Amino acid sequence: MRWASLPKTAVMLWLLLSSTSPSPAWGQAEIPLEMVKLWADTFGGDLYKTVTKYSGSLLLQKKYKDVEPSLKIKEVDGLELVRKFSEAMETMLRRKVEAVKNLVEAAEEADLNHEFNESLVFDYYNSVLINERDENGNYVELGAEFVLESNAHFSNLLVNTSISSVQLPTNVYNKDPDILNGVYMSEALNPVFVENFQRDPTLTWQYFGSSTGFFRIYPGIKWTPDENGVIAFDCRNRGWYIQAATSPKDIVIVVDTSGSMKGLRMTIAKHTITTILDTLGENDFVNIIAYSDHIHYIEPCFRGILVQADRDNREHFKQLVDELMVKGVGVVNQALTEAFQILNQFQEARQGSLCNQAIMLISDGAVEDYEPVFEKYNWPDRKVRVFTYLIGREVTFADRMRWIACNNKGYYTQVSTLADAQENVMEYLHVLSRPMVINHDHDITWTEAYMDSKLLTSQAQNVMLLTTVAMPVFSKKNETRSHGILLGVVGSDVALRELMKLAPRYKLGVHGYAFLNTNNGYILSHPDLRPLYREGKKLKPKPNYNSVDLSEVEWEDRAETLRAAMINGETGSFSLDVKVPLDKGRRALFLANDYFFTDISDTPFSLGVVLSRGHGEHILLGKTSVEEGLHDLLHPDLTLASDCSRIYCTTDIDPDHRKLSQLEAVVRFLTGEDPDLECDEELVQEALFDAVVTAPMEAYWTALALNISDESEHGVDVAFLGTRAGLLRSSLFVGSEKVSDKKFLTPEDEASVFTMDRFPLWYRQAAEQPPGSFVFNLRSAEGPESPGEPVAVTASTAVAVTVDEKTAIAAAVGVQMRLEFLQRTFWAATQQVGAMVPGQVRAGGHASISGGGGAAPLPLSQPPGLSVSSPGSLPSFSPFLVPHAFAASLLQYSLSAQT
Repeated sequence: MRWASLPKTAVMLWLLLSSTSPSPAWGQAEIPLEMVKLWADTFGGDLYKTVTKYSGSLLLQKKYKDVEPSLKIKEVDGLELVRKFSEAMETMLRRKVEAVKNLVEAAEEADLNHEFNESLVFDYYNSVLINERDENGNYVELGAEFVLESNAHFSNLLVNTSISSVQLPTNVYNKDPDILNGVYMSEALNPVFVENFQRDPTLTWQYFGSSTGFFRIYPGIKWTPDENGVIAFDCRNRGWYIQAATSPKDIVIVVDTSGSMKGLRMTIAKHTITTILDTLGENDFVNIIAYSDHIHYIEPCFRGILVQADRDNREHFKQLVDELMVKGVGVVNQALTEAFQILNQFQEARQGSLCNQAIMLISDGAVEDYEPVFEKYNWPDRKVRVFTYLIGREVTFADRMRWIACNNKGYYTQVSTLADAQENVMEYLHVLSRPMVINHDHDITWTEAYMDSKLLTSQAQNVMLLTTVAMPVFSKKNETRSHGILLGVVGSDVALRELMKLAPRYKLGVHGYAFLNTNNGYILSHPDLRPLYREGKKLKPKPNYNSVDLSEVEWEDRAETLRAAMINGETGSFSLDVKVPLDKGRRALFLANDYFFTDISDTPFSLGVVLSRGHGEHILLGKTSVEEGLHDLLHPDLTLASDCSRIYCTTDIDPDHRKLSQLEAVVRFLTGEDPDLECDEELVQEALFDAVVTAPMEAYWTALALNISDESEHGVDVAFLGTRAGLLRSSLFVGSEKVSDKKFLTPEDEASVFTMDRFPLWYRQAAEQPPGSFVFNLRSAEGPESPGEPVAVTASTAVAVTVDEKTAIAAAVGVQMRLEFLQRTFWAATQQVGAMVPGQVRAGGHASISGGGGAAPLPLSQPPGLSVSSPGSLPSFSPFLVPHAFAASLLQYSLSAQT
């Protein structure tokens, strides 16, 4: 519910009048329109007096007015701001790349100095077995004591920052000679992990994924099997590994659906296709052709083209593959011809990946008439590699499949069982990586946003979203260099929340925000990207959370002008009139936004900054002494926004600082008690200034609370204010146990507090009203017992400051009232009007007030015991009892409420 009391400005009061058929004894008198206006005038005036009195809004406005001569308002240059943010992000990401390069050099050097030992015996810290004991109380093999401690920097997980541990999937034998030699060789990474972390304490997870299947992760951590005792995680299936191990590729999968493929063979073939799809990423392009005695695209809409292998398309293909049926006789030449034609067309049109091209032939081997196709389309250049997968245990046609692969620079493998698919499919990645290995192309790869499965807790969504920087590791040995052997991939995670800290919220205004997207148009970070949904008490990732396109969140950009510019890495600006949803879609703000964007050098990312016109492009700057500011900052009813919303000081890097609240850190910084603390001096100065200007509000609210004697006055529960620097003050007028809405102004109610992405709802709405105007919101209960039940009403107004004809929002102030107090005030106003108006009205009906905007009207039922009577000869009557002639009619009035 929303309406406003505006000085000499119209406020909309909606009265919904409806009734049942009147008693014959009742008169048919109409309510004069002037009477309705009097009700509105009186109610609006009484309500305005109450909220201004208890909020102290006039006092706060005066305090900011008093200091106006010492204030400055800076106009924000959006392009300069976005460039500055981009440069800071580039510097941060460059440090991550340097850490990964250190690991690549160390791994390649260690491999160069290591000689393979078939009989090597070596104990290492197995992530699954560490700290495990047998029935005799002894540590199990590969499970020695491994010290683990909770670490806030790693989301409070139990880790060991002195050494790494090694994880293997269940289907990889932990004492295989290849595994033991690889693990032994990669021990050389331990000191590099530690040195990287000491040099850059903002680093998170660092790791090495081996081509043989083991995964070395730092800091060391214990890995827990799933409920079936299986470790399904295989680093070679992860996007960061696949993207770093190979260049972008165009793939056409050709699958035999003839009658000979029935039964288990078709099941294995489907699983093989699914496994191939899982190795593709956003930079790859794909299509699938099935053949028997004729060919058909399993998705007819994709006939003759390649489509981007994003998550949506991969999942769609998987569903269609599952529906494949077998029949007829297999004729492979038509299918191969179609596949070559697609790849050639895309290459000539400069479409697709513009890199590797390959055909994956999946069959039981009963193929013929294929050689002429290769002569026509692929020989002698052999630009398209052909990989063949022989399905089943039969080897009669193995020679044919091997010949096809070997004569087209591919790889042949036999997939006899479902368990074989994983290992055998991965072989094609090593073949495609050979040119990179031989040329030693250490390309830097950045992934799309993804969620760390270990962090799927109730934490804020931005904490869990990550991107990975990865690089391939090659063998430098002379005897194997020409073979192009990929040893594995090293990588490091970057928390996107940490990256977005470099675009501070307080510099972007009340409605401003920053966002990141990739060169594929997918969102990395955006206030409207909500990757989780709640299932019972658990938060789960949405199926396509990491492939949300920019056009889906900035949907007003219908011509995709903004999207195209950012994908192309351009620098510029763009303006849009937008409708911004608020309060879970119940409200909307109509804003004129300016978009500023640029690329982040040496990455596939672009950064956007959004500023709303007017006060959104003005920053208020005020100064005060440290002594005076500290005095007013150290007040029990004052809080600073949490780590997630305003970063006054960096407290999550140094272990000695992790237990400090932001307020404690600011005090230590200002007093010089801790010179090692890194703080945002501009933001700290703004918070100090706001503390000084708003300090008188505490005494004002305290005096009000002490002077409330009449029980009838108890209707306002709490007064509150917030400033653009994230400072929050509040004062209770009732005992905490009597507050109507106990979640208000707590982290449990994100909409009412400062968060990383948004100002509070009451602040944002107030900022768009004329100065002195109040915005009212009906707050509803969200619990299962009374979903949607109204529990309280909040009223807030913004405090604006104008200097040199520039206006900025300094703060917002308001109150929370009980619902019944609002109802009581309304009925008292109608009673007051009724006592002054001669005549009488009798009929039946009820009334409600609504502020529009899609909100349900607030019922104003007459409370028990309240009678409305008029003096002299006028009998008792209710002003909301109306004749049947006005049933269900809607009267809209505007009134002017005097300040």
